[in-house]
Amino acid sequence: MATTRKALKGVLLDLSGTLHIDDKVTPNAVAALRKLRDTGIRVRFVTNSTKTSDERLYNKLVGLGFALDRSEIFTSLSAAKRLVLEKGYRPLLLLEDAALEQFGDIDQTPPHTAVVVGLAPSRFDYSHMNRAFRALQDGADLVGIHRAKYYAQSEGQLSMGPGGFVAALEYAADKRAVLVGKPAREFYQLALADMGLLESPESVAMIGDDVLADLGGGAHDLRLQRYLVRTGKYRASDEAKALAPLDGTFDTFSDAVDALTSGR
Repeated sequence: MATTRKALKGVLLDLSGTLHIDDKVTPNAVAALRKLRDTGIRVRFVTNSTKTSDERLYNKLVGLGFALDRSEIFTSLSAAKRLVLEKGYRPLLLLEDAALEQFGDIDQTPPHTAVVVGLAPSRFDYSHMNRAFRALQDGADLVGIHRAKYYAQSEGQLSMGPGGFVAALEYAADKRAVLVGKPAREFYQLALADMGLLESPESVAMIGDDVLADLGGGAHDLRLQRYLVRTGKYRASDEAKALAPLDGTFDTFSDAVDALTSGR
């Protein structure tokens, strides 16, 4: 598909569903990332992955064959921790054990002043959810690391994301969650600033498999170039859900890189 031609200086990349699905790399993604870097385009990785700590995620990506630096990864989990530190929260964390280790230096003793919700399948039972509800009733703030409806757990199979559980707590406690991951404008701005492109977001492309969480919200408001891939959680007609026409849609991340780097 033809793409909108602008002076491309940087690319923000989604991870799960775009570069890999669980432990499987999407077609030619390792070579495509190498090709993208060879053009001199600045690259950062922006992900809503919250099931594991940033360190575990980095090690997984390296193990899959991707060449990247730990500092290039911007996770919603890190954004949540940054908020907890800034606010001085004593959080109740609905996170998996592999993600909880990132908050090991945070005081989590009650009374809790915030409830932080990530993708935590083992915590989304009545007991944990009711404990979170009671903390909210006692005045705690609600922080949704992100509110994706679903994610690609394996090729062709979707699983429920944290969005429905965040919405349940909002409804029960009559509170609106603060969201820190994609598609929050501030989350993209962290990566843009790190690339030195905060003042020229139109020169940066965002590539992802979720037309709303990756390419909506802040990505749209900041006027990033927005490219959708038909892997991961993509479903037919997702393009129609976009807030505004996309700059391109491709079968894979590798195809997107081929189009964006042609002639460079």
